[in-house]
Amino acid sequence: MHGIFVLRRKEEQEIKTEYGAPEDFLQQLVEEYTLQKQQSLMQMRKGLMSKETFLKEALQHIETYYHRTKREDAELLREFEQYIFGYSRLSGLIDDKQISDIRVLGYNKIRIKRRGRRMSAGVAFSSSKEYRQFVEYIATKNQVNISNLNAIQRFTDNESHPDFILRFTLSMPLLNTCNEPYLCIRKIPKNFPQMKELIEQEMLERETAELLISRFRENSMLICGGNSSGKTTLLNALKETLPDDCAVLVAQQADELTTRRHPDMMFLHSLPGTGEQQVSYDLEHISIAGLTMDVDFFIVGEIKGAEAIYLLNAAYTGQICAATIHAPSADRAPDKLVDYCMGKSRYSRDELMKMLDCFKTLVFMEHYKVKEIFECRGWDEVGKKLIYRKIFGREGE
Repeated sequence: MHGIFVLRRKEEQEIKTEYGAPEDFLQQLVEEYTLQKQQSLMQMRKGLMSKETFLKEALQHIETYYHRTKREDAELLREFEQYIFGYSRLSGLIDDKQISDIRVLGYNKIRIKRRGRRMSAGVAFSSSKEYRQFVEYIATKNQVNISNLNAIQRFTDNESHPDFILRFTLSMPLLNTCNEPYLCIRKIPKNFPQMKELIEQEMLERETAELLISRFRENSMLICGGNSSGKTTLLNALKETLPDDCAVLVAQQADELTTRRHPDMMFLHSLPGTGEQQVSYDLEHISIAGLTMDVDFFIVGEIKGAEAIYLLNAAYTGQICAATIHAPSADRAPDKLVDYCMGKSRYSRDELMKMLDCFKTLVFMEHYKVKEIFECRGWDEVGKKLIYRKIFGREGE
């Protein structure tokens, strides 16, 4: 018995010696639960153990092996809870409603975008080891493989946070110049703003909103702009204005478009294949399937590839469609869409451009504002170009 007591004291002393800083205690506790106490972790994840019971057991473990003050034990348990049920040191950034993007460029180099402005996050991981451990944990949590065969991963978590859908892009050191992972997180509000709120946020004026709602219901629309310009936010709000008796199909790469009230919307997302899992469904597959469904309105969250030709064919044959596309200016958007179509089409470039006159409304977004709206008036056979008339936006812009 005395030998066991001496061994226990030795284990406690090793913990205190090797893991002296508060950050190190968290790292040690996570290692113990991911390596030695996996059974408790798995039981909790499978619903066989409640969150309350799991945390009570964790606190008993802390009190037994770490021997610090009750206040320090409670703080360690809080950090452990954030790690297991949230996103560790990034949890506060994810909770902050003013932050839209989080970029981790290194364990002590975390950047955020707050209200459109990039700045330091003011938080850091304690070491490269802790950051790498965190990356491995979130990959496991989201059932993502980060082996060398899958050094770039994109995945979405729409369950962990009550207010946001989290879209992750993870690049591993195999591809990075530095020896640490790059992690980018885009936060998409679940309770996304509707048209009334976008007016209050000065994305557009009431008259402009009424114009867009009317045109959105009647004809196909293309919304273009650069990164973080508000394209998806506007499309998300516009689709909520569709009448309840309108059947809608939404195809998207990530779960950015959702609904707050519409009773008849279907949402399909792509499933990328990996080195070990070759089953994959991209937006092209989903778009083809969508054309066989009985829907009144077809939406592609963001055009990125061959799905463009199926969207264009649907719109050209009379299906009302809407989509977003990256473009630096309004006049570049049709060219960009045709570029995507060319790889899968038997039509010439001019034929595809002519077909684009079915998208009667072209919206250009910039800095989270509706900058310009164009109406397509048809095809100029002589000049071989689409005829657009600006119906919103200052002259000269």
